[in-house]
Amino acid sequence: MADKPNLESAYALETPDDSRKLYAAWAATYDTQFADENHYILHEQVARHFALMGGFGPVLDVGAGTGLCGEALNARGIEPVDGTDISAQMLEVARTKGCYRTLFTGNILTGLDVTPGIYQGAVSAGTFTHGHVGPEGINTMLEAVRPQGWVVFSVNATHYQAAGFADKMAQLKLFISDYSATEARIYGPKATAPYADDMAILIAFRKA
Repeated sequence: MADKPNLESAYALETPDDSRKLYAAWAATYDTQFADENHYILHEQVARHFALMGGFGPVLDVGAGTGLCGEALNARGIEPVDGTDISAQMLEVARTKGCYRTLFTGNILTGLDVTPGIYQGAVSAGTFTHGHVGPEGINTMLEAVRPQGWVVFSVNATHYQAAGFADKMAQLKLFISDYSATEARIYGPKATAPYADDMAILIAFRKA
């Protein structure tokens, strides 16, 4: 891991333990040294899209991190929001923001300790990306949502192509409805880093 956690070290993660170590080191400075400095807006894009689709609470925020998406959902009147993340340290930062009803650690790849169908919606911003979660994590989100509930999550555009998300969504066509895939910017227009023009795909669907 790099001396200073950054996007490159995040994209290079290989195991859940790698993720825990990186985000434990990054938690205290993530909002200022990554999100603010790089004009990161993906959490806003996901929250806005969820609201546009007509989504409402209770919502599960998967990969909640420091609570950026939870704040964005609350700002749009969407609550209650529960959050889960593999990093306990990131969730401690999220807890200070007061935008979640409940926070708990969990690994989307091995399933979450929640009652199936307990949520009206689920969101995720920045979790389905290089070194993190592939399309196999979608089933966990789908299981947590009740029928007709909205699921909205972002996928890094290059990861979408390389990891086979289109094939996964085709496999789920009997279990979902109102599917859409929309391009969105990850960083705002003032971003200047080498990855400033990176794009995400916003995946949205209802559970059938």
